[in-house]
Amino acid sequence: MIELPAVKRIIYTEEELQRRIKELAGQISSDYCGRPLHLLAVLRGAIPFLADLAKYMTLDVTFDFLSVSRNTETNHVSLIKDLDAAIDGRDIILVEDIINEGETVSYLLQTLKLRSPKSLRICTLFDRPEAHKLPIAPDYVGFNLKEKFVVGYGLDYKQYFRNLPYIAELDL
Repeated sequence: MIELPAVKRIIYTEEELQRRIKELAGQISSDYCGRPLHLLAVLRGAIPFLADLAKYMTLDVTFDFLSVSRNTETNHVSLIKDLDAAIDGRDIILVEDIINEGETVSYLLQTLKLRSPKSLRICTLFDRPEAHKLPIAPDYVGFNLKEKFVVGYGLDYKQYFRNLPYIAELDL
């Protein structure tokens, strides 16, 4: 059995997360008013965010999932699970839980642009702009995050803590 660290402190409560996600959904709904929107979530961490974001939108929304792996030593990113449907000619928002250095999002943007979407934007719940190693500019950002390691609401520590309804710092 794995020994897990304790939660040190809550950074964003469930109420704060939901309030901000409703605001993002409202902004996106306004930006895409009257147009169907296809959301692409990066597995696994973005699932809670995608579910709540879509729930609060006032648009016709569909979604699909993809999964990537990144070797932290070489920064090589590879696609593990591809999309189930074509995205050509569709308005797309790539939904991420967190953007750190930007390698994964950069790789996904390059890959998705080759598939000729009508538009392609990024929505992330958390962004760490000071950690970006590549010029990534998300279109929709929930929160800028300064803490080094957080869990909850999809973010994990060795696959644990994803189910927490809030964002917390661990006592590592």
